[in-house]
Amino acid sequence: MIARLADRGEHTIARLADLPGGTKALKAVNDLRARVDELGKKVRGIDDLEKRVVKLEKEVATLKRAQKPKQPPA
Repeated sequence: MIARLADRGEHTIARLADLPGGTKALKAVNDLRARVDELGKKVRGIDDLEKRVVKLEKEVATLKRAQKPKQPPA
């Protein structure tokens, strides 16, 4: 079944290329696919950056607490 679907997809793409402007449309779709792939990679990288920011924020908070001068009891 998947093979039949793939064959029909290839046939449809070939027919699209034969239409006026079809080649240009297919190129635009391929460019879009490449950009979406690139965007997906960048978005996955954001998760790692967020984890690093959280870790750094905790370290900064710890350093701030350690730097506060202790008030002598009144």
